[in-house]
Amino acid sequence: MLTGATGVFDINLWAQSPAQPKAAPAARATPATRSGEPVTLNFQAAEIEAVARTFASITGVNVVVDPRVKGTLTLITDKPVSRAVALGQFVAALRLQGFTLVESGGLYKVVPEADAKLQSGGVTILESGNANLPAGNQIATQIYKLNFESANNLVAVLRPLISPNNTINANPGNNSLVITDYADNLRRIGRIIAALDVANATDVQVIALQHAIAVDLAPLVLRLIGASASAAPAGQADTSFKTTLIAEPRSNTLILRAANAAQLALVRSLVDKLDQPEAGNPNGLAGNIHVVHLKNGDATKLAATLRAAISGSAVATPSGAPGVPGAAAVATQATTGGQIQADVASNSLIITAPEPQYRQLRAVIDKLDARRAQVFVESMIAEVRTDKAAEFGIQWQGALGQAGDGVIGLLGTNFGAAGKNILNLATGGATGAVAPGKGLNYGAARKTNGIYVLGFLANFLESSGSGNVLSTPNLLTLDNEEAKITIGQNVPFVTGQFTSTGATSSGTVNPFQTIERKDVGLTLKVKPQISENGTVKLSIYQEVSSVASESANGPTTNKRTIETNVIVEDGAVVVLGGLLQDDYTGNQEKVPGLGDVPLFGNLFKSEARSRKKTNLMVFLRPVVVQDARATDALSISRYDLMRSGLEAAQPAPSSLVPINASAVLPPAPAKATSGVPAPLAAPVQ
Repeated sequence: MLTGATGVFDINLWAQSPAQPKAAPAARATPATRSGEPVTLNFQAAEIEAVARTFASITGVNVVVDPRVKGTLTLITDKPVSRAVALGQFVAALRLQGFTLVESGGLYKVVPEADAKLQSGGVTILESGNANLPAGNQIATQIYKLNFESANNLVAVLRPLISPNNTINANPGNNSLVITDYADNLRRIGRIIAALDVANATDVQVIALQHAIAVDLAPLVLRLIGASASAAPAGQADTSFKTTLIAEPRSNTLILRAANAAQLALVRSLVDKLDQPEAGNPNGLAGNIHVVHLKNGDATKLAATLRAAISGSAVATPSGAPGVPGAAAVATQATTGGQIQADVASNSLIITAPEPQYRQLRAVIDKLDARRAQVFVESMIAEVRTDKAAEFGIQWQGALGQAGDGVIGLLGTNFGAAGKNILNLATGGATGAVAPGKGLNYGAARKTNGIYVLGFLANFLESSGSGNVLSTPNLLTLDNEEAKITIGQNVPFVTGQFTSTGATSSGTVNPFQTIERKDVGLTLKVKPQISENGTVKLSIYQEVSSVASESANGPTTNKRTIETNVIVEDGAVVVLGGLLQDDYTGNQEKVPGLGDVPLFGNLFKSEARSRKKTNLMVFLRPVVVQDARATDALSISRYDLMRSGLEAAQPAPSSLVPINASAVLPPAPAKATSGVPAPLAAPVQ
């Protein structure tokens, strides 16, 4: 029933029993209501659909109820409220029962709360604040752009604050959060995000040292603060929370960026306590003995370099140079004030020098004692060879005249040697001393005095051969260090010999020979130099040799050598050189005149032809390995390649021969959590 009283409309909708027809909702009397006037709500166990139609009438908007929305609600106001407040109370009552009201394109829909996030049309993109959000009980989607905090870190913090039917997602690409929830909860979450999205680290601080060496103090302080250098929650690895301390050798200062103010105060306190003069030398003016443990360099080489630098500076500033104040004092100090010795056992430098000069030397040492990159060099020698040969020949022999004691003649042809020669084959074939030549042999023999005599022989042969040879010698070496690999044999070469002219008392002769052994096979020597622009300069010597034949003067070797300097991009393949060879050989034996007759002349000649093509190329591929991780990845990849090759070369299973497997490398070892690599296991049988 809708009645008007002093400008206030009372809306009553009582629940009807199933036996009684429901009264028409009071909101249907739309002409009786006037826009903007307050209303009093009085719904007792009313159907949700009926209440929605009532609010559609009093607000003048279209409301659609999802068929899945079922149930009743009770909504009562003690005093008149505005229509907007009444609508808000209606949405709040729906929310308590798992439903909500969403607006899309001017149409309001009553849907289950779980589907509201799919039908809500409002999306707000905010960097701070909660402006432009809808009413408190409406579903909305808001995007929060973060400036300092990681979006993934905040998801775990905010998820418990989101209703179960709504969502929160992180977009790592632009470090933002996408949250769909009720507007009043979005306002609260916005305030929480604003409080959490703050800079965690302090500004950069520069700490000047008075007595200590910055390069020595920085790792010591980092070890002292240990795990407390991270302000991240337990179990969370985020480098943005780390306290960073870097030594600047030129000015002997420490550059600090702490995770928070407490970390800043702790580091400063430790530096102040450690930056003290040495005991017995409060002013730091007298000469001191310092020991510098090298991390990467060689102490002997570095000591020689530093001594040369000090002596060079003394020569560059001669004593008593005109126009240079204090030149004599500087030269004297550079010559006599400092001594540098190398301790090979501990790979350390022992420096005796005043504090100012020691700091200068220490700055040079820190720059020279850096980890040097490595270069992995792959040398690929590819050879493709193709051989073809063809032979054709006809020979015949026959006797002229009658058998007896008189003289008879012979007529025929005779080409080739050994098994291809008709006379040799006729005389030595019966005893097996001579075997027929390769290919198809066709002959005809006749019996004379009980002996078979070969009278006709035809030989046909065509052969072909091919071969592919691929050698890949690989080397891993330090930058600017020469490396060498040799794969082959150590062959003896006779360089001299002597035999005594007379026999000894025992009747024996003592010969004497001098022998020199040389490597025959594959040799690769390479010296890389890494440039700043990513290229690699290579000094290369590559040799491929083999023993061709043995003669009276010793073995004869084939040798292919490349010696060159090239510049290659990191990881690129370059061709060093090669050989493209095409050999043709032809040989013909024939009877003059008869062998030139067309077609018929083939009965009086023998012909052989051969062709040999060789393609040999040498390629090179350098790969710069900057750190331990790259070295480990490269080694593991080659290890897995060898292991897969062994697995593919397993023998075929056989029940007669009970050995059906060969040794296979174990899987590549993984590093233990302590950083110590696991030992290599024995080969898998």
